[in-house]
Amino acid sequence: MRKPTGLERLYVDFDSFFASAEQHLQPHLRGRPVGVIPVDSEHTGLIAVSREAKALGLKRGTFVRDARRQCPGLVLVTARHELYVRLHKEIIRAIETVVPVKAVCSIDEMLCALLPTEWPRAFDIGRQVKEAVATGIGPTLTCSVGLGPNDLLAKIAAEMEKPDGLAALRPDDLPGRLLSLDLTDIPGIARGNAARLARAGITDMEALWRLQPKELRRLWGSVEGERLWMWLHGFTVERPETQRRMFGHGRVLPADWRSLNGAYAAARVLLAKAASRMRRAGFSARSLALWLTDRNSAGWCGEERFRPTWDDPSLLASLSRLFLHAEREEMHRSRSVHVALHDLVPLSEIEEDLFDHTPEAQLKRRMEYLSTIADRLNITHRKTLLHWGPWVTIPGGYAGAKIAFNRIPDAEDF
Repeated sequence: MRKPTGLERLYVDFDSFFASAEQHLQPHLRGRPVGVIPVDSEHTGLIAVSREAKALGLKRGTFVRDARRQCPGLVLVTARHELYVRLHKEIIRAIETVVPVKAVCSIDEMLCALLPTEWPRAFDIGRQVKEAVATGIGPTLTCSVGLGPNDLLAKIAAEMEKPDGLAALRPDDLPGRLLSLDLTDIPGIARGNAARLARAGITDMEALWRLQPKELRRLWGSVEGERLWMWLHGFTVERPETQRRMFGHGRVLPADWRSLNGAYAAARVLLAKAASRMRRAGFSARSLALWLTDRNSAGWCGEERFRPTWDDPSLLASLSRLFLHAEREEMHRSRSVHVALHDLVPLSEIEEDLFDHTPEAQLKRRMEYLSTIADRLNITHRKTLLHWGPWVTIPGGYAGAKIAFNRIPDAEDF
């Protein structure tokens, strides 16, 4: 832990990325209110809105039927994740003509580390990054750049003057502009943590700033509270490297898929995609979890444990047994389905018994081999040519390849 004296971090945060990406890719949409939706349905919500739509009061999450009523001129575009990932890679190349990207934080957020010789001209570098994006990609995709002594403060600065902003939180000016923020403006303070702080009498940034690090650790219930205090006060704190914990996918189901049979068909596809990702990363799993949720976010969950497994037939058989449990417990309708492979074991740590010639062991080895062959074939041809059992196309597409907040799909996922 140390306390920097300069602007060591530069954070790039793109404005209304999915909607701006569509305006960039489709010039006739520029200047018009645009909403991006995950699937062509009146029952879904907006996952992104353009600046023009925001100016009319539309927000992310607004249901389509409400959005149409609120903004009759709204143009709805179904998300095209593969194109957004391709554009993301072009953006990285443009930024790196100015400064290397230290970390990709999400599809539209990147962190750069500045050298000591660059700290005095951090603002100039920020402007050069914005110019590189405008020149190399196009003026429609604007970004906001934040500068700070550490990752968190640079990220907060990037949010302060959106859209198309450039702002800094200097270490010698703290707390400064931080005191004008709401607690939930701070990354890591969601509504649940804000409520916990409120119960302790901490309702604004000034009260949070007066706390001591050990107090915030106690209120947080973990060391993350103390780390947050350090970052807000301008220190750099190295977080331990995280380890892969699971591979999973989920999907909100279309209205006509919200039966147990529809959820099962979707779950089979999602599990096959998660298992393929797991194999490519070199892991097997000892557990499969299934969640079925209704419109009130209640529902059913189940888990099955087994010896380290990574072939599709074995995992799909486990999924089938979980759905039989859900059926017995009368979980007949589901708004969303999620599957997760966890309790991971690296394939390199699995010791195969070469002298086990039982029919079961030989069949398992064949299924593992065929699962690998299927992966190679499907990746080569960029489509699912080989699979086990029925295969459906989930409305909205991109099963296993949707962009999540902290995950950018690989090309092999599409």
